[in-house]
Amino acid sequence: MANTVAIVGRPNVGKSTLFNRLLGERKAIVDDQSGITRDRQYGTFYWTDREFIVIDTGGFVANTDDIFEKAIKDQVKIAIEEADLLLFVVDINTGITDLDQDMANLLRRTKKPVLTVVNKVDNNTKGYENAEFYNLGLGDLYNISAMSGSGTGELLDELVKMLPKENDPIEVDYPKFCIVGRPNAGKSSFVNALLGYDRTIVTDIAGTTRDTIHTKYDKFGKEFLLVDTAGIRKKAKVHENIEFYSVMRAINAIEESDVVFLMVDATRGLEAQDLSIFSLAAKRKKGVVILVNKWDLVEDKETNTAVNFTKAIHEKTAPFTDIPVVYMSALTKQRIMKAIETGIQVYDSMTQEIPTSVLNDWLQFTVEKQHPPSVKGKNIQIKYGTQVKSNPPAFALFTNFPKYIRDSYKRYLENEFRESFEFSGVPVSFFFRQK
Repeated sequence: MANTVAIVGRPNVGKSTLFNRLLGERKAIVDDQSGITRDRQYGTFYWTDREFIVIDTGGFVANTDDIFEKAIKDQVKIAIEEADLLLFVVDINTGITDLDQDMANLLRRTKKPVLTVVNKVDNNTKGYENAEFYNLGLGDLYNISAMSGSGTGELLDELVKMLPKENDPIEVDYPKFCIVGRPNAGKSSFVNALLGYDRTIVTDIAGTTRDTIHTKYDKFGKEFLLVDTAGIRKKAKVHENIEFYSVMRAINAIEESDVVFLMVDATRGLEAQDLSIFSLAAKRKKGVVILVNKWDLVEDKETNTAVNFTKAIHEKTAPFTDIPVVYMSALTKQRIMKAIETGIQVYDSMTQEIPTSVLNDWLQFTVEKQHPPSVKGKNIQIKYGTQVKSNPPAFALFTNFPKYIRDSYKRYLENEFRESFEFSGVPVSFFFRQK
């Protein structure tokens, strides 16, 4: 298993910039505004022949009444517990602050090895100004510029020396479940309810989650990756650059995922913005499960309340009328495992392969049931079909006149296919080729 390295420090010292430098990509949001990183960010990087998991944390503030800063403090403590080694980042330009002292006091109490990283050392002259940081009592100092990459090689060489050699991890292609939805629908609460601890920051304030959070789930014989994303809002409401990047990461998370959990607030129903999110997933050929959260808050429920709610959802998502709908409550943990089981069923459907003989038996019966209409006097015949890929499933159907297959007949084939095979919530593509 790869070693874990956590990047810690007070706000705005360049932790996320260092995180991005190590990963070689802009995964964490970086901005001049302090307090941008709220949840723990995970990524994998390599140095020489070693693989490491690196954690980016929010800026640590010891004594505060701010709801976010308190939550960030808890997140930093969790990251310290998870890590094998800690990179304590300080700023050469500001010197030691009270917040640096608070962080150092916390780190001196841990038994984890700590490397003090003096950031923003952009020239040799600045490098000679680092002596005061020895007063933190954490040993040797390592001058770097996370922005330019200067000094990071020496830092990583020392990091490798301080960690034991680990066996290379076995690569496993885990299913990825992406959780998307409007702000404050309960996405982070869902993740925390599944894991049994606060993996992500949860408050009653919309827009709390800004970065995309990846979490491995390994309980009850089920293994997959959960992806919690920033709440997606209408473009007109995206005023901050930070939220803009968060929306982009949510879209990228949909792109990376296998199955999308679209979380809907039961007290508000499926709204226009929810449909926009659904369209993003559908266009990208992702499996979809709709999670109606806060079902416990719906008053005066009757026998047919859920049935009518599902019917209303499918009317809005038409022609996709077989999307699984799960009614749950992340707060009370009601039916949260049902949500996961449904997601796994959709993933299994996405990855299944239909034997060619079975597919062609179905195709022959379906075509005989309703032949494709003639176009320009031409008699269209569909000879046979084969599955060309899975996840998402795609099928090639061979015909004498592929360009004359009408959209209405394509929809007929897809509807018949879904009735015959278990592909609820799964995008299915038919490609017509010349025979």
